[in-house]
Amino acid sequence: MADREAWLLVGAVVVLVGLGAAVVAADDAGSDIDATIEGWTPDVDDPREGDAPEEPGIATLDQQEYGSVQEAVDSAEAGDTVVLEGQFEEQITVETSDLTLEAADTADSERDTAGALIDGGGEGTVLEVTAANVTVDGVWIRETGPDRSAEDAGIYVNGSGVTLSDVRITKATFGVWISEATDVTVENATIAGREAVGESQRGNGIHLDRANGAQLQDNEITVVRDGIYFSWSEGVTATGNTMWDLRYGVHYMYSNDNHLEGNVAFDNDVGFALMVSENLTITNNVAVNNDGPSGQGILVKDVDDTTIRDNAVVANRNGLYVYNAHGNNLTGNLILENEIGVQFTAGSSDELVVENSFIGNDQPAHAPTTAQIAWNDTERGNYWSDARPVDLDNDGTSDTRYQPAGAVEAVIYDHPQAAIFAESPAFDAVRMAESSFPVIESPGVVDHRPLTEPPADDWRQYYENHNN
Repeated sequence: MADREAWLLVGAVVVLVGLGAAVVAADDAGSDIDATIEGWTPDVDDPREGDAPEEPGIATLDQQEYGSVQEAVDSAEAGDTVVLEGQFEEQITVETSDLTLEAADTADSERDTAGALIDGGGEGTVLEVTAANVTVDGVWIRETGPDRSAEDAGIYVNGSGVTLSDVRITKATFGVWISEATDVTVENATIAGREAVGESQRGNGIHLDRANGAQLQDNEITVVRDGIYFSWSEGVTATGNTMWDLRYGVHYMYSNDNHLEGNVAFDNDVGFALMVSENLTITNNVAVNNDGPSGQGILVKDVDDTTIRDNAVVANRNGLYVYNAHGNNLTGNLILENEIGVQFTAGSSDELVVENSFIGNDQPAHAPTTAQIAWNDTERGNYWSDARPVDLDNDGTSDTRYQPAGAVEAVIYDHPQAAIFAESPAFDAVRMAESSFPVIESPGVVDHRPLTEPPADDWRQYYENHNN
């Protein structure tokens, strides 16, 4: 570090003499960014709200009425539909295949009302489905037991081909637990845990345990530990889900060949945590204001051969944090207003980082290294709002390189008190020297073909509409 700091001091003096005028005259590429991302939230309902039915529950099967869901289910045969209305207080096990449990007037009900509520009374799992091809539609599940080790869940699924549609699960330890079942669908569900329970004692919203081929669509999850948790689960597609006030919005562990698209994670510790997995496809997701103790928009830890494309990573402590990851493609992402745009560490290698838009980050990139590394070997690099591109041939790429993580950034990272000099003429001059003179090989990241315009053309929406 002493050698790097010495280079910085000497370089600043030398370059200031030769380039002082150029520094003063150069345009500030980020000068039109004069706002901060505050209070951004998508349009979501609070799943904890809603009026519970007060009348005693009635379960109807073939025009026969039962006062207990379990009695109706035990009387049903494959292909039957049990219609539920009112409030039930019981735990239920479904062992009949091809059965439908449906709340009354599901098609006409609003999400803040309920045709049927099953209250577990704070004991165990409320609804356990062990049979195949069961459908649960429009039912409100409430008050599971508190025991994480017993896997107390609103709905526990151990049957393949099960569909959970428009269910609401509240005051639950785990929302939905899917164990060793294939091709399960969870769609349009709202899931909330218990605010009074500490985060470390909560379960997950949707917990996948060796649950291959699941489809998770348009669910809203809050006040649990992790929104969607993957363990040894493959071939799962998760689209359109919204997760907030959690530890991790989505958490992959030992789960390969999965697809995550169009999801939103905001106001969590970490938006999307990708760990110890490979061949994931992470596209068109949004991670905003994830600024807890870890504070990452997208965490990529021990992950290989994964595509992370066209995501918006906005106002997190670290936009992308890449740790011991190899052979991944990070392309077309918007990385906006984070404390650190992207951080690579712990031997990450062979990463392709191109066509990304780095805008308004306090520090665009950080990569602790004693060498100079390039993330892209393509004809086009990334857009950096702090760069000063020179495009003499008008091909959209700069004729001068840009070093987003060089000597200045290393000093500021290791000595935060130096941040007050980040925009000083001396530091600016060092950055210009690193970009302009290939003979100056300071350690850090270099982009040989920075872009003159950001590929992400919708980045201003995050300033203009704080309530989305």
